[in-house]
Amino acid sequence: MAQDLSQFPKALYTQAQVREAELSAVSQGVLSLYELVERAGAAAFECLIKHNSTALPVLILAGSGNNGADALVCARLVRASGINVSVMMASSACTAECQQALAHYLADDGQLLTFDAALIHAARIIVDGLLGTGVQDTVRDNMAQYINAINESAAWVLSLDLPSGVIADTGAIAGVAVMADVTLCFGGLKQGLLTGKSRHYSGELEFTDLGLTPFFAKASAQRVGKETLKAYFAARARDSHKGQSGKVTVIGGDAGMAGAVRLASEACLRAGAGLVTVISRAEHQLTVNVSRPELMFWGCDLVDMEVYLRLGWAQVIVLGPGLGKHDWGYNLFKAAGLSDKPCVLDADALNLLSHEPRQQTNWVLTPHSGEAARLLGCSVAEIEQDRFAAVRAMQQKYGGVVLLKGAGTVIFDGKKMVVAPVGNPGLASGGCGDVLSGIIGALMAQGMDNMQATVVGVVVHGCAADLAAAKGERGMLASDLMPFIRQLVNSDLL
Repeated sequence: MAQDLSQFPKALYTQAQVREAELSAVSQGVLSLYELVERAGAAAFECLIKHNSTALPVLILAGSGNNGADALVCARLVRASGINVSVMMASSACTAECQQALAHYLADDGQLLTFDAALIHAARIIVDGLLGTGVQDTVRDNMAQYINAINESAAWVLSLDLPSGVIADTGAIAGVAVMADVTLCFGGLKQGLLTGKSRHYSGELEFTDLGLTPFFAKASAQRVGKETLKAYFAARARDSHKGQSGKVTVIGGDAGMAGAVRLASEACLRAGAGLVTVISRAEHQLTVNVSRPELMFWGCDLVDMEVYLRLGWAQVIVLGPGLGKHDWGYNLFKAAGLSDKPCVLDADALNLLSHEPRQQTNWVLTPHSGEAARLLGCSVAEIEQDRFAAVRAMQQKYGGVVLLKGAGTVIFDGKKMVVAPVGNPGLASGGCGDVLSGIIGALMAQGMDNMQATVVGVVVHGCAADLAAAKGERGMLASDLMPFIRQLVNSDLL
């Protein structure tokens, strides 16, 4: 289940922005860089004690930068508390702040050790102060040996600011990275911690601002979570009717893929749409209607006038679940493209779009990393190396609102970047993306603008998955989300 981050700051920052805030605080005479180090080291010590009340020996690994300085301050405080502490320094060339922290540690009779893999393997508690934000490309071999040894140990690991080897701005891994149990982030919440591979490496997140909050300029991105929902789901008027709750046409379900359009259309209803019509293969009507008779259905073998009438009837079109890439799906893709209605594109609609790229302002694109790679003509590895850059590139190429699904979904509309660290690995099963498309389409039809509907839809979807995961992530089905979607779109049940 995703960690509850509701008490965390909403503003996310890049490494450069955090550094600018630090320098601003220093230039205004509020703090010195070394005072920031002392604050960070003290916060690390408090975090360490909070999570480990027993006085087990602690091994602290310190690099040569200010992340190492934070670790050395922590080591001094651990030693002063009476707990046995050992410190390994990964380099002798230090920043001024690291030299100062080292001098204080040594003056208090602290000792330094050189690299010893066996000692790291035997450690019970490790503090990772090797790199922090000080990695941009590939971890050098001398640091990689420390990281590999940490990951080979059975120790409980606290990483300071970032797990060493995680890139602050992207969440990508610089070849190798520490697998932390807890990551204590300092100063400003780094945007990369909430998306991509870093979600796997960072463990439980904690945060301390060190007094830097007043010195930040505009954030690079915004975090959203379950606490966002109450602002969007006021009680409906007592005299409201189905025609006021939004009309959606869901298109998809080529031969053998009835389930996709069935899931998307029910999710649309569960998220509050008043009327939903499904356009699919005629033979799929029984599958769609037998357990969900509330859905209207049009069996389509050819794109005829009835299809265009149902496109015209809708306020929003959801296109793609199970659509396929053959003539049937392609013809429906072209027909929907002639409509001026807001549209949510998913699955094969995105794959068809990658072959015939065009821009449109009133659509929402919902790719996972594989579909994103096809949309941008690159590899999945390139997408995952910088998810923020990927979503920007897709939005620039195709327009509208683009969300990049995955661990920490990233959403961009050309102006605002949003990260939604909701959901869990239980969503890695067939049909979950179709459910998300249906939710977003329903929210658009109920009057939210495209960006709002996308952000709120992602949060509803992810939080529904977190509620469903109470019975376990493995074996969770897309249809398991349905009752929780209904719960989450009703503010009195949040």
